[in-house]
Amino acid sequence: MKQRGLAPYVFIAPYLVVMLLFTLYPLLNAGVLAFQQTNGPASRAFVGFDNFRFLLSDPTFYQALWNTTIFAACSVLIQLPLSMGLALLLNSGKGWARGLLRLVLFSPNLVGQIFVGVLFSVLFTARYGLVNRFLQALFGWGLEKQWLQDPSLVMPAIVITALWLYVGFNMIYFLAALQGVDKTLEEAARVDGASRFQVFWHVTLPSMRHVVVFVVVTSLIGSYQLFELPLALLSASNGRGPDNAGLTVITYLYDVGFVTGDLGLGSAVGWVLALIIFTLSMLQIRVSGVAEE
Repeated sequence: MKQRGLAPYVFIAPYLVVMLLFTLYPLLNAGVLAFQQTNGPASRAFVGFDNFRFLLSDPTFYQALWNTTIFAACSVLIQLPLSMGLALLLNSGKGWARGLLRLVLFSPNLVGQIFVGVLFSVLFTARYGLVNRFLQALFGWGLEKQWLQDPSLVMPAIVITALWLYVGFNMIYFLAALQGVDKTLEEAARVDGASRFQVFWHVTLPSMRHVVVFVVVTSLIGSYQLFELPLALLSASNGRGPDNAGLTVITYLYDVGFVTGDLGLGSAVGWVLALIIFTLSMLQIRVSGVAEE
C-alpha cells in the first residue's frame, strides 16, 4: 500500500523536476536580478529599486512602451474584427471552397516571423516593392513611399505585416466558436424580426464570449511580446526603426539586457512588462464578465 501511494509522485516527478529547473528557478532568479546591477553573468551589485527608477525616467523606455501599446491596440481593434468578419464569411459558406479558403487564410501563420519580416521588408521597398506598386495602380500615388525609413510609416508597416500573419490564425478560433453557437436561438431571433446585425450582436456574440475573451487576451499578450517581426522587418536599424519608431518593449529589454550586458535592468523591464500584461488581462476578463460566472 505504501508503494502504491508513492506511485503517482514517481510518475509526476519528471514534470516537477523540469518545471523546477526551467520555470521556477529562472522566475526566482529574475526576481533577484531585478534588484541588482550586472556587468556580465559573474558581476553583480545590489542596487535596490534603482533599476525601476531608471526605467521610469528613461524616455526610450516610454517610447518603446508607447509603440507596443499602439500595436496592441491595432491588434484588438483592427486585426480581431477582420478575423471575425472572415470567420462569419466562411461559416456561411458551404462545400470544398470553404475548406480551401480556410487553409489559404491560415497558411501565413505556418511560416515564422523572421521569414515574414524579411519578405515584407522587400514588399515595402520604395518604387519596386509590391505594396507601393499596388498603391500606384489602385490610387495613382504611393510609388515613392519610404515605409521603413519614414518614422510615421514604420508602425503602420508593422501592423500591416502582422495582419497578414495573424488574421487567419485568430479566424480559426472564431470559426470554431461560431460552429458551436446554438442555431435555434439565431432562428428564433430572426423569426422575431431581428436584423442580421442584431442577431450577431445579441445572440451570436454572447454565445461565443469565452472564445472572444480568450482571443483578445492572447492577442494582447502576444502584442506586448512582439520582438522577432520588427527585428527582421527593420533589420537595417537593428529592429528599432528611424527615431525608434519601431522599438518595442522586448527589443528594449534585449538591448539593455544582452547588448549592454545589464541583466538586472533587463529583468526589471521583464517584471514591468509582466505587470502590464497581467493588469490588462485581468481588466479585460473583468469587463467581459467571465470572472463573475
